[in-house]
Amino acid sequence: MVKANDATEQDNREFQTLVDIVARLRAPDGCPWDREQTHQSLTPFLIEETYEAVEQIDANSLPGLREELGDILLQVMLHSEIATEEEAFTVADVIEGLVNKLIRRHPHVFGDAEARTAEEVAARWEVLKSEERQGASLMQGVPANLPALTYAQRAQGRAANVGFDWPSVDGVMDKVVEEAQELAEANESAGTEGTDESRAAIEWEFGDLLFSLVNLGRRMDIDAETALRHANRRFVTRFRTMEDTARERGDNFPSLSLEQMDALWEEAKRGEA
Repeated sequence: MVKANDATEQDNREFQTLVDIVARLRAPDGCPWDREQTHQSLTPFLIEETYEAVEQIDANSLPGLREELGDILLQVMLHSEIATEEEAFTVADVIEGLVNKLIRRHPHVFGDAEARTAEEVAARWEVLKSEERQGASLMQGVPANLPALTYAQRAQGRAANVGFDWPSVDGVMDKVVEEAQELAEANESAGTEGTDESRAAIEWEFGDLLFSLVNLGRRMDIDAETALRHANRRFVTRFRTMEDTARERGDNFPSLSLEQMDALWEEAKRGEA
């Protein structure tokens, strides 16, 4: 067990040091906050730390990524320590399970199977996972709590890996146009009806359009969640530039006309270029 006066004697690069520190935090005389945590209470932190790591990747910050990966690892260690206390499993069991899974799912590396391309590996991966699930649906295991765009892309990818996919990207393009037209028709009908059923129809068609756009992104090797996150960032950056420019010119931004805002928007875009 790590104690305060052991700080100069421990090797902070050793995995066991981390194991001992987390156990010390959870000990009866450890940290009051850490002792109170459960798998459920830690869940928001696991999600938050993952998104913070993604933010550092988007920023191309390797020092930031290093720090955030450490925070994710801490979450893994806390969950493992809680499970150890409950005599459910240990972090060694987590590592053993992962090692066994990696070997089992890479027979082209650790066995006699062959896979020459990433696509062949992905297809084999799905077959192996299906065998592990003993015939359960290919959709089993896609986490229900994933962001909707990511969930759609994962589900579509699993279907595509067993051949259920458009023959070419052109077919997906046509589907996007078709869904956009159906959304326009549903919206036009709602304008004259205005019922709950018509609003539900609009939402239905809007969902189909989004799903088709995700499919298009997948076929173009574009991650929909990442693409939208980057678009969000561009929008916020440009909007803040619009606000700053208006303020510098002595204008009250909310009071500007739409035409004036559009002009500021175009100016912000030119500034980016």
